[in-house]
Amino acid sequence: MVKVTINKSVLELIEGDITEQETDAIVNAANSSLLGGGGVDGAIHRAGGPKILEECRKLGGCPTGEARITTGGYLQAKYVIHTVGPVYSSGNRREAELLANAYKNSLTLASQYKLKSISFPSISTGAYGYPLDEAATVALKTVIQYLKTHADIELARFVLFGQKAYQAYDKALQELTK
Repeated sequence: MVKVTINKSVLELIEGDITEQETDAIVNAANSSLLGGGGVDGAIHRAGGPKILEECRKLGGCPTGEARITTGGYLQAKYVIHTVGPVYSSGNRREAELLANAYKNSLTLASQYKLKSISFPSISTGAYGYPLDEAATVALKTVIQYLKTHADIELARFVLFGQKAYQAYDKALQELTK
């Protein structure tokens, strides 16, 4: 586990399962329909139960880069913030901007709901094909910028699945906090 302090907030990197986090909210790397899918999205829907899908249906989807919130169902987290990252093609289609927006809009929603802690997966790096090293830099840079001006979020945790993802985020964080 890696921990750094940004302003009055803590930024953590851990390797683990996002569905087991006890933060106020966990972030779901969703697709734009919000009706469940594979990877993190499928795991969250399975662990959280049918209540999450029921609430997602009422939201009517979510455009790339934006975020929506539902309760956490059976999860330990009280809320699930669903965000849609970009599908990576060439890197020239505003992917970095859209990915940054996915993180920023998730954090903004957490602040609006007066949440103190949030757990993120590595958004867009699975089926959406975003290169891990690039995604880690965009994600961490965006979250660090937000924490510098929003002390209401006391803990932002990246829950990374597997050693490769953890190492990519660890390396990016070292670069950004030199």
